Amino acid sequence: MKPFVIKNKFTPRGKICLAGDKSIAHRALIISVLSRGKTIIKNFPLHDDSLATLGALTVLGAKISRVNHQVSVWGVKGLSKPRKPIFVNNSGTTLRLILGVLAGLDFETKIIAAKYLAVRPMSRVNKPLRLMGAKITAKNSGAEEYPPLVISGGNLKGITYHMPVASAQVKSAILLAGLSALGKTRVIERVGTRDHTERMLKAFGANITVNKNCVTLNPVRCLISPGRIYIPGDISSAAFLTVLAVIIPGAKVVIERVSINPSRCGIINVLKRMGAKIKVMPLKNKLQSFEPMANLTVSSGKLKPALVNSSEIPSLIDELPVLMVAACFAEGRTIIKGAGELRFKETDRINSMLINLRSMGADIRLIKSGSSENIVINGKGALNGAKLKSFGDHRTAMSVVIAALGAKGSSRLDDISCISKSFPGFLTTLKSLLR
Repeated sequence: MKPFVIKNKFTPRGKICLAGDKSIAHRALIISVLSRGKTIIKNFPLHDDSLATLGALTVLGAKISRVNHQVSVWGVKGLSKPRKPIFVNNSGTTLRLILGVLAGLDFETKIIAAKYLAVRPMSRVNKPLRLMGAKITAKNSGAEEYPPLVISGGNLKGITYHMPVASAQVKSAILLAGLSALGKTRVIERVGTRDHTERMLKAFGANITVNKNCVTLNPVRCLISPGRIYIPGDISSAAFLTVLAVIIPGAKVVIERVSINPSRCGIINVLKRMGAKIKVMPLKNKLQSFEPMANLTVSSGKLKPALVNSSEIPSLIDELPVLMVAACFAEGRTIIKGAGELRFKETDRINSMLINLRSMGADIRLIKSGSSENIVINGKGALNGAKLKSFGDHRTAMSVVIAALGAKGSSRLDDISCISKSFPGFLTTLKSLLR
């Protein structure tokens, strides 16, 4: 564990360019491996999660090389039965997407996870893959299933699946399995989730259509690599720096070449409603056109409260912890509806953020309304330094660092090491901006 002391003595200013979006990186690797031809992936992020996917594919026989932030993938003629279990660390995206790939392969594979992922629910992805024909065994606890998992795939059939829970990971696993299935695969969502998989499959030549919240995939003989891909900067990483610039007087930060995928921009939309000064300048991506990106210019300003509806949650689920921080620095009551899915991340993020923000003097409550969990924050425009806990969760840790940088007095975070899961350069980036 690496404790960290945070003091509010700096004003963030400057320009930064972030490593590639984590969600896009997973999909770029997997779909490149499943395609014909060589794919060069630029601005590949070097955090624990993306490297877990790279490692899992390598164990399965994929030919991949990496030099710094550039990855070369030679489309595989056929993935092979691994000689050892696949270790996916704490990456839920790696586990669920790899399950979709393995569902179409006619051999048995065991997947093991690190301690935080080992307690995350897997029934939501196991159920539709079983309906398609995959055989999956898992650790059981009551009605729920958890890693480790053993999957035997092959001989899949397409299905129409109505998603009971909004999850881009589950949707993506079904679509990846659908590439090997007999007949069309259709996924119907109640609320649209991030669409990186659909965009990338289309770029690689998949026969895929999207009609509102219904995605239909017809199998094709072979996906074809577009050759080169540039991964825009991670909007989830940018969210921490955006909130930092908004809450500290005199701040001005430019975040260059960041993803502005419409299914991921909820944090930008909500912050703008709260009065944040964020200028979005769209850019043309020369290496690919399926993921939009932009430069963001963020300046400090007075925040007002906002109502966040449950329909917006899928577009900002990973950014909710730092949005809660922003709400504490606003003046008035912010309500975040339907936030219950935060309980099923690396830790229970509702619990971790309530504990930390209350210790900093926040007036924050959880109100249950039927099956919905709503977070109510009576913003006071300020927080106070405190002893903080990461709970082993990267987004909790980064969110409370941002809160502490905007708070009065100093704070101490018990562990900073978990941040390497998604943003290993977080502290270095902060130091480059804090002057």
